Amino acid sequence: MKQKIRIAAGQGFWGDLPEAPVRQVEGGPIDYLMLDYLAEVTMSIMQKQRSRDPAAGYAKDFVPLMKRILPTCVERNIRVTANAGGVNVEGCAAAVREVALELGLAGNLRLGLVTGDDIMPQLDEFLSRGIELRNMDTGAPLSSVRDRIQSANIYLGAAPMLEALNRGAQVVITGRATDTGLTLAPLMHEFGWAPDDWNRIAAGTIAGHIIECGCQYEWRSIPNLADVGFPIVEANPDGTFVITKHERTGGWVTIPSVKEQLVYEMGDPHEYITPDCIADFASVRLEYEGRDRVRVFGIEGRPATDTFKVSISYSAGYKAVGTLVYSWPDAYDKAQAADKILRTRLDRLGLKFDHMLTEFVGANATHGPLAGKPSADLPEVQLRVGVRGEDRTAIERFTKEIAPLVLTGPPGVTGFAGGRPKVEEIVAYWPALIPKREIVPIVSVIEV
Repeated sequence: MKQKIRIAAGQGFWGDLPEAPVRQVEGGPIDYLMLDYLAEVTMSIMQKQRSRDPAAGYAKDFVPLMKRILPTCVERNIRVTANAGGVNVEGCAAAVREVALELGLAGNLRLGLVTGDDIMPQLDEFLSRGIELRNMDTGAPLSSVRDRIQSANIYLGAAPMLEALNRGAQVVITGRATDTGLTLAPLMHEFGWAPDDWNRIAAGTIAGHIIECGCQYEWRSIPNLADVGFPIVEANPDGTFVITKHERTGGWVTIPSVKEQLVYEMGDPHEYITPDCIADFASVRLEYEGRDRVRVFGIEGRPATDTFKVSISYSAGYKAVGTLVYSWPDAYDKAQAADKILRTRLDRLGLKFDHMLTEFVGANATHGPLAGKPSADLPEVQLRVGVRGEDRTAIERFTKEIAPLVLTGPPGVTGFAGGRPKVEEIVAYWPALIPKREIVPIVSVIEV
């Protein structure tokens, strides 16, 4: 058993800094590279992509990245965990395999695949057996939106990734898995932690939570953000760990920055629930261990629940957003007048929307009433009006009423941002729970 391992975060979302994983691999010693690509809306985007092209549905950025770093990873025995598979893990793995063959790595690489999170094909069977998949926020049964569902994926935990690592996989590709599991699985593999060693499992979960979103810093006083260093977990077998980064990279690691990441996406601090455990964030202790080194210790955990969380997306109507920019003098007054004119014209047309929202960017869009009374000297204000509803025809007609304001509204329009608004489908999120006994993750390891 190793006495210390280093797990580096390389991506915090699909679209994060492209060079970050390369810098993590080449910038200093690491044992694992963790890449987190998925968010709730990402799954529905990938599902749409796959509906148009059966070969799509995964994070395409992952493949050229692997082409750049695989030789170094193989040479230095750096293992990779990534949820880049999206809704097409097999397609993603096949693309990575082709890249590995191009690089001459045949016989030197094992790919681990974790599937079983996509339950779209099983939804009707679950519903017929009384598994209602009720919305965790509203209590409504999934049957109420069944005909509009676009994707349904289980948040798998560390267990199937651990199995892939135990079977020798050097690159593990998953679909929808917990962000924290991408870090916890390597810790369990290297240190031999039992799945019911709740304090250590909670420690690994919190380690993953701290680094899962890459870099998030207080910007004003941070040095060299252009070359910001992504976080690294330097972990010990007892569950304690240090958050750090490579030397000679920008940014810094401080107790305040670690605390900010700890409270990100957190509800009850005593009950951070994952498939692997319940972690008590209130038990976390932090102390400095040198420059850009924050030691994390004292973490406590409790047994995991008997359910998985399900991330479901469904169609919820349409939306469109239009913008116009008004210049000084009286920019705010002009934007307000234009909004009134637009609303009057829409009412005259008899158009009905589920919701209509006006924002005055530059005056109060960010802080609303807390912004106070906008100054009469504002140099420019952007009028931004959005509508949403089930009637696509009404939304389309709204898009045709923005441009006429350029000549038939207040003067001083300096930009018709983006042209005529586009009608977009709204994808809504439906969180639910399902008994773990209903889900069977599938792990496979293939030789390149």
